[in-house]
Parts: sequence; structure tokens; C-alpha cells
Amino acid sequence: MSTKDIQQLIDFISQSGLDEVDIETNDLKISVKRYGSGVQMIAPAPAAPAPQLQAAPAPATVAAAPVTPKVDTSNYITIKSPMIGTFYRSANPESPMLAEVGDSVTEGKVVCIIEAMKLFNEIESEVSGRIVKVLVENATPVEYDQPLFLVEPI
Repeated sequence: MSTKDIQQLIDFISQSGLDEVDIETNDLKISVKRYGSGVQMIAPAPAAPAPQLQAAPAPATVAAAPVTPKVDTSNYITIKSPMIGTFYRSANPESPMLAEVGDSVTEGKVVCIIEAMKLFNEIESEVSGRIVKVLVENATPVEYDQPLFLVEPI
């Protein structure tokens, strides 16, 4: 299994909503945990017959979504996540937020940080304008191409 295949598997699992998946072949054993310790790869493992697993139904939970007024986003530009990781609005808990609603940003200004595999990546604005809305809560997981900010162009 190539690195690309593993990345595609991780992407698929993150979009599926599963928290944990274990895959075992004759040559490879992979354990993917969505909010746990990450991906572990264990090379040649003795082939043992895989037990038949039956998925238990997940408990249904319904949370009432807060009512928010509709915002006309047709004239706004979206800053999107270039990677999968954890979104942070500041460099550390004691530091001020990198970008707040109402702040002016220029092309190249750092607006947030995304942690991926223990690496902290500064995400820069690709446009100049004013931050209208922050679309992601601090310290939450984000997906590739997920909208992070709405920017009103100048």
C-alpha cells in the first residue's frame, strides 16, 4: 500500500464520520483513529483469520442548531483550508487572535494556524479585504478545502 493510498484512506475515513478503523492484510496492518493518536502502520504481521465484525448501531443524538440570520455570501471571498488538521486562531492560548471579524487583511497575512501531524502551518490570506465571518471554532478539526473565513474584498 503506497503513501498515496494511505492518505486517500485517511481522507475517506475522515469524511465518513467513523472514529476508528483497523485494516489488516498479509503484508500490512493499519489502525486509523480519528481523534486519537493518529495513524499507526505495522509491517508484516502474522496472517491470522480476521474475526467477523458486526457494527453496533450508533446512538442517535440530535442537537438543536442555533438560529442564525442568513448572510448574503455572493460578494464575499472564502479563505479555505489547504489541508486536514486542527484549526487554531492564535499561535498559543495567551496570544491574541490572528484574525478577528472586522479586521483588514492583505494578501500574505497569516490568518490562522492549522496543525497537521504535529506540524504547525501558518495559513495566509490569498486576498485583501475585511474579515466578515469566522466559519470555524478554535481548536476544532478541519477538512481539506473547508471554508474558514469569509472576506469582503476591498
